[in-house]
Amino acid sequence: MITLQDITYTHPDRDVLFRGLNLIINKKDKIALIGDNGTGKSSLLNMMAGNLQPASGSVKMSSIPYYVPQIFGQFNDYSIAKALQVEGKLKALNEILDGRMTTENMVLLNDDWAVEERCKNALAHWNLEGLDLAQKMGSLSGGQKTKVFLAGIRIHRPEIVLLDEPSNHLDLWSRKRLYDDLASATNTLVVVSHDKTLLKLPERVFELDKRGITVYGGNYDFYVAQKKLESEALKQDLNSREKALRKARETEKEVLERQQKLDARGKKKQEKAGLPTIVMHAFKNNAEKSSSRIKSVHEDKKAVLSQELGQLRAALPDINKMKMDLNNSALHRGKTLVSAKNINFGYYHQLLWKEPLNFRLNSGERMVIRGANGSGKTTLIKMILGWLQPSSGTLNSLSGIKTIYIDQDYSLIDNNLSVYEQAQAYNSGELQEHEIKIRLNRFLFDKAYWNKSCAALSGGEKMRLMLCALTISNAAPDLIVLDEPTNNLDIQNTGILTAAIGDYKGTLLLVSHDELFLKQINAVHSIELH
Repeated sequence: MITLQDITYTHPDRDVLFRGLNLIINKKDKIALIGDNGTGKSSLLNMMAGNLQPASGSVKMSSIPYYVPQIFGQFNDYSIAKALQVEGKLKALNEILDGRMTTENMVLLNDDWAVEERCKNALAHWNLEGLDLAQKMGSLSGGQKTKVFLAGIRIHRPEIVLLDEPSNHLDLWSRKRLYDDLASATNTLVVVSHDKTLLKLPERVFELDKRGITVYGGNYDFYVAQKKLESEALKQDLNSREKALRKARETEKEVLERQQKLDARGKKKQEKAGLPTIVMHAFKNNAEKSSSRIKSVHEDKKAVLSQELGQLRAALPDINKMKMDLNNSALHRGKTLVSAKNINFGYYHQLLWKEPLNFRLNSGERMVIRGANGSGKTTLIKMILGWLQPSSGTLNSLSGIKTIYIDQDYSLIDNNLSVYEQAQAYNSGELQEHEIKIRLNRFLFDKAYWNKSCAALSGGEKMRLMLCALTISNAAPDLIVLDEPTNNLDIQNTGILTAAIGDYKGTLLLVSHDELFLKQINAVHSIELH
């Protein structure tokens, strides 16, 4: 059981992520914790894991949880055994078997005589049989690191499991294994993920936002249906207020025109009657006061409606506020951009692929590079971009094509620049400052962001800034290369990227294990690596 009572957490930059948060997760519950980037999902998970302390409130766990982190760089100098928290036990077991049956070793082992066998079986479950437990984590690929930590669930058999983006870096086979394991699990599970297939497995969805946690009594499909109903109701309210505001403006105009006609007729009658000047002035002042009162009443009504409209528009999902107009490639469809004949690449005199690769990438195509973790997908991208040369075979690229390479860390964003400076860096000189700021606003970077350092942006914010920069640049890319583009994105920003890429008419080359994303952007062609 997990109990969070009156939790407040302040980020190191002094932003309050959440305040007065309360949450109860019962034994064997399976929970999907979702929310936009920056709402504090990972921080909340780290508090449950005991890695972070709240500013106030209490966190109570019925047992020590097992935590699978999203980022693994801090473990690079650890052995696999140390990362899995079994190094001490394994050392004690080996020393006991060598005859050093000390009290210290017996306490460390704690009668867990099967720990080594359990480690081997757990690694084999994830196709990691060839790994040595003494091997450094830094020698592993991202997918292998993830699978090592997932293997720890079978080693420790914890009552509570906390998973932060567990399907990141996993190939298709490993994702399916993860889904099967979570579907059959009897542990208490809390999963932070943007993987929609995975999110359908837990029985309930907890959404974290600035207001706190909203509990949805069903899986992700149920959550999506509820959000759709909320969105439709919001749009109806928005349309209703917009109509009311238009009607209020029309009514004000009609009433004022009617009043002006009455005042004009009254003035003519007064002039014909030959009334004294002082009386004429009094009638004029009364007419002006009457018009002013009418205008004031309507201004108040319009102000209320405008305020309600602003609040409703602020509640719209961010994707509905954005305007995306990526330029399209000038190359005609079907032109060969890249062709490969019998290419291979060697590491330490060993070829990467069992069979040499043959493929052609034509203008307008959407090509996916598929393969298991460690099969050389990123290596192939580097060869196509000209950063590496094949060890054998020939690889030809059309000269003069404009290429943009977008990796999962959005490295094209310069962390030394401000948001405005980064946007300006892509300006060919035709857009004025106010026009660049209008573009930034379209991509949800308002005035508060313009002087903010790019280093302080989340993965989703960097992605949006990258898309914004592409719309500012007049040099439309002929080829966009995306390397695991959705790995560090929440559901909302994945939707934004999907919409932007869906509108792009140039050529796409992708590495992604997110099958739903690939389907939505209509990436039908593939290069298979074995």
